[in-house]
Amino acid sequence: MTRTRSLASGLLTLSAAAVLALASAGGAAAAPAPSDGKPTPSVASVTVDAGGSADYWTPERMQSAVPGDTLAGKALERGNRSSALLVEKGKPATTKGTKGKPTIAKSENPVSHIGKVFFTMGTTNYVCSGNAVSSDNGSTVATAGHCVNESGAYATNFVFVPAYENGNAPYGKWAAKALYAPSQWVSNGDMTYDTGFAVVNPDAKGHLLTDVVGGSGVAFNEARGLTYTSYGYPAASPFNGETLYSCTGTASADPNNPQFGTQGIPCDMTGGSSGGPWFIGIGSDGVQNSINSYGYNRNPVMYGPYWGSVIESTYAHAAAS
Repeated sequence: MTRTRSLASGLLTLSAAAVLALASAGGAAAAPAPSDGKPTPSVASVTVDAGGSADYWTPERMQSAVPGDTLAGKALERGNRSSALLVEKGKPATTKGTKGKPTIAKSENPVSHIGKVFFTMGTTNYVCSGNAVSSDNGSTVATAGHCVNESGAYATNFVFVPAYENGNAPYGKWAAKALYAPSQWVSNGDMTYDTGFAVVNPDAKGHLLTDVVGGSGVAFNEARGLTYTSYGYPAASPFNGETLYSCTGTASADPNNPQFGTQGIPCDMTGGSSGGPWFIGIGSDGVQNSINSYGYNRNPVMYGPYWGSVIESTYAHAAAS
């Protein structure tokens, strides 16, 4: 059933198979420096076969794709636990008396450079969100690291569908020819670096992505505690993934896992919004400075990685390719 363009009702429900419930935390370390003390951050990448990717994504496959937040959960379980950290796969949050309450996330009209990301990991089809960013190659999309690579394995059938709404793809499906992520993400699934970039092929007429849909500027090593507006296509209940939503708020550190160096803003977008852009300020016209990465059950906050020198280097490699 197609969702109406009004504020959704219901309590925060981060993706049933994806978002993480933290029982207790310990062994927290200081937040990393922007460059993590490494003069030359390491970047991992792969060239992918784009042939057939657009045709692969039929309306039926797009509709049945699994929210990519499940992959963020796998990363946390794989490489981010300490002896005192207990992580379990989340379940939809339910509390008596919440029926009829509006969500924090606000329904938005489509934005030309923001869209949905579809990809295959192993034998499973997934969906995330993404954003076209300015670049030398005019073909770079920012998304979450877990929407590009999981446990060292890269996505296949990766396409970006800008301005998606209710099954419509007004600018077509843009197939990736290369995927980039910080080595720290690819090797360890470190949530500190949960950002990835895809370089897409030109369209059938030879046009570059940002020449068609536009692209956001990017910023790195910015001050913490800024006001952000995040965007995404939440697919888990109470949303259905068919329309764009946004959240606006002032960022603050993750008190549960300060070692990640991430920041969060009030937001109850669910699975499927992973990889959606964070813009500095209010609205979609600002520069991008993070992405939707993860959240905790029964806690209406969306966390995103700090875009320091490691992620800057990853972007630079992708944008110049």
